[in-house]
Amino acid sequence: MQLRHVTGSIADFHARVIPDDLAEAEVWSFRPSGSALVLGSAQDHTTASAAATAAAGVDVVRRRSGGGAVHVDPARSVWLDVVVPRHDEHWSDDVRESTYWLGEAWQRALATLGIASELYRGGLEQTPWGRLVCFAALGPGEVLVDGRKLVGISQRRTRAGARFQCIAYDRWDPYDVLDLLDLTAADRAAAGADLADRAAGVGDRLDELRAAVLDDLVADR
Repeated sequence: MQLRHVTGSIADFHARVIPDDLAEAEVWSFRPSGSALVLGSAQDHTTASAAATAAAGVDVVRRRSGGGAVHVDPARSVWLDVVVPRHDEHWSDDVRESTYWLGEAWQRALATLGIASELYRGGLEQTPWGRLVCFAALGPGEVLVDGRKLVGISQRRTRAGARFQCIAYDRWDPYDVLDLLDLTAADRAAAGADLADRAAGVGDRLDELRAAVLDDLVADR
């Protein structure tokens, strides 16, 4: 599996396509040049609060995978994509099972940090805020620690292959994303209370986690 380091704007990164002539799977280790609210494929820019994002100096970008929004801060998150062509051994026609191997790679990386985790093998979880916020619900292949989501994984599939997009945080604060969305004060407070314990982070070990998962993926176990 080839490793590619990518820097630049989040908008440009999400505009990348799965190459039709991809010879083997690639890992794109992304270090964004700024912060952004990244909307899911089913959302549009009206999901975001124009006033809040402008005041925070945060770009609003739409990705082509997943359903809920995520907040991306280069200092507080690890983002990487894995692109798998259809002829690759990691390809699966089963949309749910196609993510398991990737979640297991994150689990092995976490284990090297002494963090025990579990893999979610169910279908897409339906929760009150799951369509709005990515970390409000679980999807296949995602990784939990003590029952709380730690690694989010979404995917986009085309005729060329699949693009898996992964993110993990240093800590989980639902208001990082909720404060940037177009919500009433009552809905924001209700969502914040509901989501406070839904997810978790790895503290100040983001760089260790990035290195560990990249080592595992490039080793191509």
